[in-house]
Amino acid sequence: MSFQVTGLGLDKMKLDCPQSFLDMEEAEEVEEQQLLEPEAWRTYMARRNVLREFLTTDLSPHLLKRHHARMQLLKKCSYYIEILPKHLALGDQNPLLLPSAMVQLIDPWKFQRMKKVGTAQTKIQLLLLGHLLEQLDRGHAELDALLESPDPRPFLAGWGLVEQQLADLSAVMDNFLAMMVPGRLHIKHRLVSDIGATKIPHIRLMLSTKMPVMFDRKESVAHQDWVSLRWFVTVQPAAPEQFELRFKLLEPRTQQECAQCGLVPVAACTFDVHNLLPNRTYKFTIKRAESYTLVYEPWRDSLTLQTLPGPRRAPPGHGLALQTSPESRGATPSHSLALPSSPGPPGAGHTQPPLTAPSER
Repeated sequence: MSFQVTGLGLDKMKLDCPQSFLDMEEAEEVEEQQLLEPEAWRTYMARRNVLREFLTTDLSPHLLKRHHARMQLLKKCSYYIEILPKHLALGDQNPLLLPSAMVQLIDPWKFQRMKKVGTAQTKIQLLLLGHLLEQLDRGHAELDALLESPDPRPFLAGWGLVEQQLADLSAVMDNFLAMMVPGRLHIKHRLVSDIGATKIPHIRLMLSTKMPVMFDRKESVAHQDWVSLRWFVTVQPAAPEQFELRFKLLEPRTQQECAQCGLVPVAACTFDVHNLLPNRTYKFTIKRAESYTLVYEPWRDSLTLQTLPGPRRAPPGHGLALQTSPESRGATPSHSLALPSSPGPPGAGHTQPPLTAPSER
């Protein structure tokens, strides 16, 4: 007995040939070509290629994604006023031209006013960057929809508007890239008061950016009654920086537990906090220490860690005592804080008094 399957035409299909998957796209191009004269079709294909190249190079999705990532990073940065001499001759050894000396010459009240100007300028600049990025996203979506339009005739008829839109988007991109770098502050009044016969240096103020301080989520670890914290800055500064570490116990259950919080100045990128309550959740926040030249700091990184549960109590009549071995506590940290525990009944959980000064180890 023999069976025959007919109607499928499997012998005529080239399943192993990638060209078979392009037949539908080629058929659509032939159908579009029939709507235009040969010369108009060549013009349409040339302009279509120009638009496609613009959307894959000058305004590619990858480029827009990278700009969005840079924009998110700028929203987390800290912004400062940088004091510089307006003109500095080669080999000039004038001590008044040093930034630390120029700060002393500036009128404090006028400098505070310039800090408010710097704050406003930074906020406006971030808002404008966000607006320009929205324009780029919207323009890419509109041009991409035009590129995928099945009818070539509206594409050719509106090409003049498309060319203008390409030029406008190129200008928006240039403005966006130029505004990514903070600019100078415009000074309307003299910042330096009259200091007699001393030569008054010409001063210019610039906005400078510092990368955000972020916790190392992999290296920051919670143990039973202590935590080991690590943080970093993407671009390492030329000089060592000072930081402020804040911490607090979330959902305290007693008035005494409310004292499990505090602020610790740290001169390193590592810190350990000891004598915490087991099996409880703590929130840690890290930022740079306050600076006289800081004008805007919209974001600071926070980390929530839960300490491990404490050892179980041994049943009555058993002399079993569970404790953490010294080896499991890791190496001796360079900076640590021990919260002294208050006395209590044997086996009771740790309760903490207010924060005391950190101890350097």
